Amino acid sequence: MMGAYQETDLLKSPALRQLGEFLREHHQEWAQRVPDLESFERGLRTHLLAVERELVAVELTRYDIEAESVTVNGVVCGQPAVTPETYMTTAGPVTVERHVYRPAGRGTRHVCPLELRAGIVEGFFTPAAARQAAYVVAHLPPATGEALFVELGNMQPSASSLDRLPKGLSDRWEAHRQEWEARLRELESVPAEATTLAVSLDGVMAPMRTSRSEKAKPAMSDKQPKGPKGYQEVGCGTVSPYDADGERLETVRYGRMPEYHKATLCQELEAEVQAILAVHPRLRLVKLADGARDNWRFLGELDLSQLAGPVEVWEVVDFYHACDHLKHALDLIWGEFSPRGKAEFERLKVLLKEADGGVERVIEHLRYRVNKAHGPKRDKLLKELTYFRNQRHRMDYATYVREHLPIASGVVEAACKTLVTQRLKQSGMRWGPQGGQAVLTLRSLIQSDRWDHGWALLRESYQQAVVVGASTGATTISAASRRESYQQTVAVGSVEAYFALPLVA
Repeated sequence: MMGAYQETDLLKSPALRQLGEFLREHHQEWAQRVPDLESFERGLRTHLLAVERELVAVELTRYDIEAESVTVNGVVCGQPAVTPETYMTTAGPVTVERHVYRPAGRGTRHVCPLELRAGIVEGFFTPAAARQAAYVVAHLPPATGEALFVELGNMQPSASSLDRLPKGLSDRWEAHRQEWEARLRELESVPAEATTLAVSLDGVMAPMRTSRSEKAKPAMSDKQPKGPKGYQEVGCGTVSPYDADGERLETVRYGRMPEYHKATLCQELEAEVQAILAVHPRLRLVKLADGARDNWRFLGELDLSQLAGPVEVWEVVDFYHACDHLKHALDLIWGEFSPRGKAEFERLKVLLKEADGGVERVIEHLRYRVNKAHGPKRDKLLKELTYFRNQRHRMDYATYVREHLPIASGVVEAACKTLVTQRLKQSGMRWGPQGGQAVLTLRSLIQSDRWDHGWALLRESYQQAVVVGASTGATTISAASRRESYQQTVAVGSVEAYFALPLVA
């Protein structure tokens, strides 16, 4: 019966007839001249998309339910009505007639079984269309994404719909964030060759929207700004396993909008580390960051108490940040472009990295120079000396290199660039917490190779079981049964009547 339905209805399809006419006309054109290939490709694509829209529209009607009442999440909904609605598919917009039901009580919103069963995303996008749109807007501003879709010639969502989509997805992700991040970790495995696990965090200044009340507040005279006016620090964190040769195997990346002490970011990194070490307790844990106090506050308080046994822990200050401080100190001593200063920097940099106790030799050199300096120069040199003294227990680079441990935080700095800078710091941009986090969440999933599983969690959250009627013996359309076959339908009337629900072209 299914085959007969599809065969007879497809033969009547206006889109297929138009496709056939287009191909016949194109064949005849060859008798007169050589056709333009691009025009043929564009025309063919237009007609194929029309066929695809027809088929998707028919498929959408199969998710509809016609009954006196339905039950969703234990709530009985009645007062059925039939209304048209337009949905965005990967082939473009389609309009279908669907049934809607209303729960009892004033001010209640209607329930649409079609949308719940099909998993319509944010009331507009089909799942595949939503995935494509979310992926594009994770990389491009909505207006640019709109132009890209127009150029590709498939669906053409507006910039405003592309702007709303990630915010809706992010709100849903945040509501289930801890649960879903745990499920993502359960679906993954640490590479067998891993011997070391490195955790890092950092931040990058990004332009933020400022409310009128915030603009009106005078700046505190005793508090210096940490970045340009209107900018706040977006937190980034990474967790990476390394093999015995010190080669990075993969990386999980997190990005969070500005938050006091990077609280949520720290929770995510801690949960990631705990989950990995619980399964692989023999991994050496490297805490790697620059010298920022907030970063080491979190790394120093990283909770490993729930693990079954002790973990070998190493603390490492990023070698290149240490070199930046060394270079600044030598520029103060010899001048920024002095050949002597450059030579001293190269000598001390090698000592710092390769010599046992190299940091102590750097400290001794700077201490000697501080004692000989005077005035503001001495104060600045003392500041650099204090940096090395405070971080000396994290600067045993010769040992770290022999142990094949990572000594550079370039992974998290790259995350700052790819997660935040490339997308959030384009010309003229200003971000609020919701819009910025929406983009960061999508980009984090994509760059952590978690996009497939992450999207599956999001998509499935839009699907809900629908029970026909209110009796205990009603038919339940579960997520499992939806995946078995598109031929399975609700037992409402005959199959022919169900498939014959009205379709608006």
